[in-house]
Amino acid sequence: MIARVTLDLTLGKEFDYLIPPEFEEDVKVGTRVKIPFANRSVLGSVTALAESSPHKKLRSILKIIGRQTLLTPKVLQLARWIADYYCCPLEIALKSVLPDAVRKDQKGWRERLFARMLPVQAALPNLTKRQQEVWKIVTEWKEIPLQKLLELADTTAGTVRRLEDAGLLTITSEISERDPYANEVILPSQALSLNADQTQTLARIIERMDLPQAATGTSPASTFLLHGVTGSGKTEIYLQAIAHALEQGKGAIVLVPEISLTPQTVEHFKARFNSGPLKTLVAVLHSHLSAGERHDEWHKIRQGRARIVIGARSAVFAPVDPLGLLIVDEEHEHSYKQEEAPRYHARDVAVMRGQSEGAVVVLGSATPSLESFYNARKSKYTLLEMRVRADDKKMPMVRVVDMRNEARRGKGIPIFSQILRDAIASRLEKKEQVMLFLNRRGYASSLQCPKCGYVAGCPNCSIALTYHRQIEKLCCHICGHNDNAPTVCPEPACRNPAIRYAGLGTQRVEETLAKLFPRAHVARMDSDALKRKDDFRRILGDFRLGKIDILLGTQMIAKGLHFPNVTLVGIIYADLSLHMPDFRAGERTFQLLTQVSGRSGRGDVEGEVIVQSFTPFHAAIQYARRHDFVGFYEQELEFREQLKYPPVSRAAMLTIRGRNEDKVRLSAEHLKRELEKELADWKDLILAGPAPSPLLKAETFYRYQIMLRTRQMAKLSQRLAKLLELLKFPEDIRLTVDIDPVNSF
Repeated sequence: MIARVTLDLTLGKEFDYLIPPEFEEDVKVGTRVKIPFANRSVLGSVTALAESSPHKKLRSILKIIGRQTLLTPKVLQLARWIADYYCCPLEIALKSVLPDAVRKDQKGWRERLFARMLPVQAALPNLTKRQQEVWKIVTEWKEIPLQKLLELADTTAGTVRRLEDAGLLTITSEISERDPYANEVILPSQALSLNADQTQTLARIIERMDLPQAATGTSPASTFLLHGVTGSGKTEIYLQAIAHALEQGKGAIVLVPEISLTPQTVEHFKARFNSGPLKTLVAVLHSHLSAGERHDEWHKIRQGRARIVIGARSAVFAPVDPLGLLIVDEEHEHSYKQEEAPRYHARDVAVMRGQSEGAVVVLGSATPSLESFYNARKSKYTLLEMRVRADDKKMPMVRVVDMRNEARRGKGIPIFSQILRDAIASRLEKKEQVMLFLNRRGYASSLQCPKCGYVAGCPNCSIALTYHRQIEKLCCHICGHNDNAPTVCPEPACRNPAIRYAGLGTQRVEETLAKLFPRAHVARMDSDALKRKDDFRRILGDFRLGKIDILLGTQMIAKGLHFPNVTLVGIIYADLSLHMPDFRAGERTFQLLTQVSGRSGRGDVEGEVIVQSFTPFHAAIQYARRHDFVGFYEQELEFREQLKYPPVSRAAMLTIRGRNEDKVRLSAEHLKRELEKELADWKDLILAGPAPSPLLKAETFYRYQIMLRTRQMAKLSQRLAKLLELLKFPEDIRLTVDIDPVNSF
C-alpha cells in the first residue's frame, strides 16, 4: 500500500511513501507519520491511500505518531477546500487545522503520581508518628497527588512507600490533564423560560436539526442567520439548541470573536452542562492557552469526552464527531478573519463545514455583516429575527451630542461634553454604573511641534507614534517600536520646548475622569492595562460586584458583556472608525455604536446612551441612534451596488511588499499587466490598482495593492493559483493573496 503524505514543509505538493507491513493496519487517512525526506526525517499527515504510485524507489514510513488518527476525513476535506479557495498550499491549511501542540512528535501527556487509599481489611499495623500523619491525610482525601501529600505531611516519598508496602494505599501513575478552568467554582444553571420570539426561533432551529442528515447536509439553508437585538437572549437559544444536539448524540462548536469573551461564555456553558442528564466536558480552544492545555483540550474532543467546544476562530476545526451544531456568535466581527496564511474567515469555514457534515449552522448577531444579511435576503441562509429584548426590557435611549457646538462654547475641544458629564454625575449619585468607550489606547495619538510642524513618526511604518504617559514612551501600535518621549522638539534647528500631545486615548480619558469624579472608582480595560492572564476576568468580576463605578475601555468592552446595573454608556469619539479609507467604514461604525449601546439598560432601570460626534448626522450614526439595522442595510447596500463592492461581488486583495518602494511599485505594475493578459476573458472582473496601501509602510515593508472583484470567486481563486505559480518576482519581493479581505490595510 502507498501513503500519500503532505509534509510539514511548505513545498506545495504531496509525496508517496511505502507503508511497511507492520503499519498497514494502523495507517489511515489522517494519520500523523514520521518519514525520511532528503537526508533527514520530517513529520507529515497521510492525506490519501493508493494501491500504486507512478514513482519508483519509494521510501518507507518510519514511524506512526500517536495512537489515534488526528485528522478525520471530513476535516481533511475542509482543509482541501481552504487550500483551494484561499489560494494556499495544503500544508499551510493543515497547520491551522492541527495545533502545534498536537502535530509535534513529542510526549504530550503529563503524568503524575497519586496516592490512593485502599480498603483496610484488619486492624491498622503499628505506625510511626510520621506515618500516622500521612495516613490521616490520605483517609481525608481518599485520593491525593503524591507531591501534594508530601507537602502537607512534610515528609519523604519513602514514608509513603512504607504505607504502600503495608497494604494501606497504592501509588499509581495517571495522566494529569491540564484544565485552564480547573480552579473555577461554577454553580449549575437551569434552562430559562423563553419569550415568544425565542420560542419560535428555537423551534425553527430544532426542526432543522431533526431532519435526516442527508437532507440537512445537501441544503445550504441549513445555515440560519439569527438577527436578535442586543439583550434579546441569543445565548439561551444557543444553550437549548446545544442541549438538543446532545440528546441526539451529537456535539457542538461555539465560536466567539474575542478571546476575552471566552471565560464568561465558558461559565455559561459549564454551568448548564457540568451536571444533569446531558453532562459532558466543555473544551476550550484559543491561542492564550499553554501548549500543554491545548494538547489536552484537543484530545478530550478527539476522544469524544468533550462534546461541546468553545473558542476563537481556530476552534472551527475542532475534531467534534459527529457534529450536530455550529454556532458563530457575533458573526459580523472581523476578528474571525485570519491575517496570516491561510487567510480564512471562520464564519465561512463554519458554513462550509456545516454543509459537508450535515450540521446546522447558526450565525448570531445584533448587527449582521452585510454579506450574511444579503445571503439571507437571497435565501441562501434562513433568517430568524428577535426584535425585542428578553423580559420585554426597553432598548436604551440614544442621544447624539454635536461636539462642534461644544468646541464653540469653550476653549478647544473637551473630552466630555456637558451633557455626558452631567449624566455620569447623575448615575453615580444613584449608585448606578457607567461604561465609557473609546477605541484608541494610549494617552495621545501623536506628538507635535506647533512651531516647526514636526510630528513624531515610526521609522518602520508610515504612522505617527502614540504617546503612553505611564511609561513615558512614544509607541508604534503596528510594529511595536518605541522611543523615549522628548521634552523639546527633536528637530536640531528648532528645539522648541513647547511641544504638545494631540488627540486622546484611554489613558488621557482615565486621567480626566479622576479629576472630574475623584470619589468614583475607575477601571481601564485595554491591551495596555491587561498585563496578566486573569486581569480581564478580575476587572469584570469587580465591576459585576459593584467595586468599580466607571469602566472605561476599547472594543473589548463593546460586545457580549451583561451588567444589569449599567444604566449609562458614553461613546467618547464616535467618528474614530468613520473616516478610515475603507468601504466598510460606515458599516463598522454602525456595528460598533450599536453593540456598545447594547451594554446599557439590561437591568430593571431603563438605559441611556450618549454618543459624542463631530459628524452627528452621518447615516451610520443616525441609524444606530434609532436601532434601525434594516434601514442602514438598505442604504449601505445601495452604495455597494453602485460600486460593485461586496456583498454584491467577492473581492481578492493582492499585496506586493518589499523594502524598496520603487521595486515594489514596478513589481505591482508587472503583476497588473499579467493579470489583465491572463484574465482578459473574464467578463465581470473589475481590476483596481495598483495603488499604495492606505498604510504605505508597515514593519519596514512598503506595500502596493491590487483589488479584484467578481461574483465567481471560487473559479477566480483557481485561476489565480495557477497564474501565481508561473509568475516570477525579485527575491526581495513578496506577494500575498487575501480572498474576501475584511480591511484595506
